[in-house]
Amino acid sequence: MEEAQIMGGLHGADGIRFRPMTLDDIPDVMVIEHESFTLPWTENAFRSEMTQNHFAKYIIMEKNGDPIGYAGMWTVVDEAHVTNIAVRTAYRGQHLGERLMREMMLMAGRMGMTKMTLEARVSNTVAQSLYSKLGFRPVGLRKAYYSDNQEDALIMWCDLPEDIVAEGSEWNL
Repeated sequence: MEEAQIMGGLHGADGIRFRPMTLDDIPDVMVIEHESFTLPWTENAFRSEMTQNHFAKYIIMEKNGDPIGYAGMWTVVDEAHVTNIAVRTAYRGQHLGERLMREMMLMAGRMGMTKMTLEARVSNTVAQSLYSKLGFRPVGLRKAYYSDNQEDALIMWCDLPEDIVAEGSEWNL
């Protein structure tokens, strides 16, 4: 697929575009949040992340101008910690979660991050498979991490590819 740089994000021939999340995106993000998680974050949590947490970076994935996914991370020194990643139910199974995750990895690398971490429910083998495909490896467990059912979280880490780390930033977040 041929891609062209547009306003800090990539826009593909299939109508998929990535861009920085704004406060105006929160209502759409809340729809995605409620479709995706048993314990969705609140509007206030997202508003706080975007206005108070200078370590937080969030992006939106659009299809033909409509937000269909989002992802967020915290950047500390040279490490990125994925806080959220979700795709609208109607768009799942089309490898869009993988594209969104790859975009987050690219953005992190271009911001100077060299490593990335995340947690996944131990029962979420679909997510774990995706993360493994992208170079993440399990390194431990967070016992009873999820408060809805006390499920453990699998901690996963990856080293970001050196070629994206060396390219420099095209994201202005």
